[in-house]
Amino acid sequence: MFNQTDSLAINTIRVLAADTVQKANSGHPGAPMGCAPMAHVLFTRFLNANPKNSSWFNRDRFVLSNGHGCALQYILLHLLGYKVSMDDLKNFRQLDSNTPGHPECTHTDGIEVTTGPLGQGISNAVGMAIAERHLAATFNRPEFSIVDNTVYAIAGDGCLQEGVASEASSLAGHLQLGNLVVLYDSNGIQIDGSTKLGFTEDVLQRYAAYGWHTLTVEDGDSDLAGLERAIAEAKGETTRPSIILINTTIGFGAAKAGTAGVHGAALGDDSVVAVKKLFGFDAEQKFVVPDEVYALYSKRAAEGAQREQAWNELMQAYAKAHPDLHAELTRRIAGELPSGWEKALPRFTPADKPVATRKLSEGVINALAPLLPELIGGSADLTGSNLTRWKDAVDFQPEPTGLGTYAGRYLRYGVREHGMAAISNGIAAYGANIPFASTFLNFISYAAGASRLSALSKLRVLYIMTHDSIGLGEDGPTHQPIETLAMLRATPNYLNFRPADGNEVSGAYVAALQHADRPSVFSLTRQNVPHLDGSSIENTLKGGYALPIVGSGSAPDLIIAGTGSETSIALDTARLLADKHGLTVKVVSMPCLELFDAQSDAYRHSVLTPGIPSISVEALSSFGWHKYVHHPIGIDTFGLSAPYLQAYERVGLTPTTIAAKALKIVDYYKSHPVPTLALQF
Repeated sequence: MFNQTDSLAINTIRVLAADTVQKANSGHPGAPMGCAPMAHVLFTRFLNANPKNSSWFNRDRFVLSNGHGCALQYILLHLLGYKVSMDDLKNFRQLDSNTPGHPECTHTDGIEVTTGPLGQGISNAVGMAIAERHLAATFNRPEFSIVDNTVYAIAGDGCLQEGVASEASSLAGHLQLGNLVVLYDSNGIQIDGSTKLGFTEDVLQRYAAYGWHTLTVEDGDSDLAGLERAIAEAKGETTRPSIILINTTIGFGAAKAGTAGVHGAALGDDSVVAVKKLFGFDAEQKFVVPDEVYALYSKRAAEGAQREQAWNELMQAYAKAHPDLHAELTRRIAGELPSGWEKALPRFTPADKPVATRKLSEGVINALAPLLPELIGGSADLTGSNLTRWKDAVDFQPEPTGLGTYAGRYLRYGVREHGMAAISNGIAAYGANIPFASTFLNFISYAAGASRLSALSKLRVLYIMTHDSIGLGEDGPTHQPIETLAMLRATPNYLNFRPADGNEVSGAYVAALQHADRPSVFSLTRQNVPHLDGSSIENTLKGGYALPIVGSGSAPDLIIAGTGSETSIALDTARLLADKHGLTVKVVSMPCLELFDAQSDAYRHSVLTPGIPSISVEALSSFGWHKYVHHPIGIDTFGLSAPYLQAYERVGLTPTTIAAKALKIVDYYKSHPVPTLALQF
């Protein structure tokens, strides 16, 4: 039953949203005002959470996919008693405030995922639903429903226009994720105006075709009972994800309600005054919450605390009945890795036969999978090429399909790179899982919108990217990455690995797993590479290190830095320069520039010694290498279709061609000063 206090609470949210955006003179008041009824019903009647402990593991998850409407979420968090004060609302979108312009999970208490780029949030919610179903299948036992929460999301028209949402929603329907409920704010308005300008499909028919349970609330502005019935029905549907189309009026109550004029700009002082008068508030007062509204939300918060207490008691009983499962779940929730897991990783010597780094990665995955049950992920329809499925892997699939179980850990993403990355973010954000996602390196560009958010959100997602250069050969320039790694290296908070051999592959996995707050990209070869003298897991963790000197001089005449498959080419070049030209050459392997940058000045200069001419060799764009070497050698055109050795010959990445350039560089610096690089002040 709903009463006048519920109506007052909804109007309080609307007025607070108007005040919040108006004071900032920046933001989006329309969605919060239009979504206030559905959000109020959801948060006061359904969402189970404890504001005093926002990390309670079995809480329901809520995602605001249309993150531009974040004033709504901040207001709800404030009313419930999360660490969002009234002063925080007053400082909306201001420097160093607790209420940034879009929700950030690293910033504000109670925010589950960082949203704003449309379509990402609903896709993250799919990942969260996968995580919940997997953990429930793994840890729940009769009489012990330890993991049984629901994932809720509010999404708008823009979210459902984004391709990433379609990719993730399609997979969610196939996976029968009955723990996912999406409230679709169908207000018919976006920045350019009416959605009739370009979005006239029947969204519910599309979602029905995906395999979703669909519902409609005709009057989302005032039919609270209808909203409650629809959410209850959706929550009761356990074999399909549910989407509820809710017709709303954007900016409800404002002078420009129902138009694009309330989407992305403050209402204006006069309009805010009119809104307050319409809803019975004092037009002269700002940022007001009636006591009865606080009381209503405090009651719901207290119920959440009681639910957590009941869960804690259930966990205590679970620990007695299933001590091993309890210990494993507790470890995973805490984000701790099993003791001694690194010892299982393979190590190599130069006597071992050459192997492609994607194959070496497969060996590492097979070693880790039994030891790290939290490792869960898959490939975008390239399993046989990416080599990411371990020997006894079980697919994550609904049991009725006969294809696997929810306890399975291998995900079949299909050709959905962007959805795969966004889903992986949701799995990581849920907790107790470490997701990986795999495709060809060139096709991480499809996923860039989501993979960038991995870094911004400080989520440990492992991107296992194979076919990392022109070394993939005959598929040609459509598949050969050139600029891709430069883009990834330019993205803050990433670890980008391009390992040269087996020890560096193992080291890359160690570093990636040890950095719980950074995503990692593994750029792996299709072609075989030799194992290097001087490589090790430990050296890989430094990001760059010197291999044994080639030549007999007392000091190097030249430094050659290489990554991945070109490190062995750099060594062959050094041998040619030593044998035929009497040079002494230091070859430096640089599997991870970000880790190398984190080393001390003294260490970095001991590797890239000042005063010595230097070149780099990498079968990718030379962009970014001038920070480390004087003369980068790479590929600054698109690739070509040819057997890979012929491709390398054509672009000049062979010892003979590189040596000819190196000799000119060494000769030049005999009469010119050698600049000191990578100075930091």
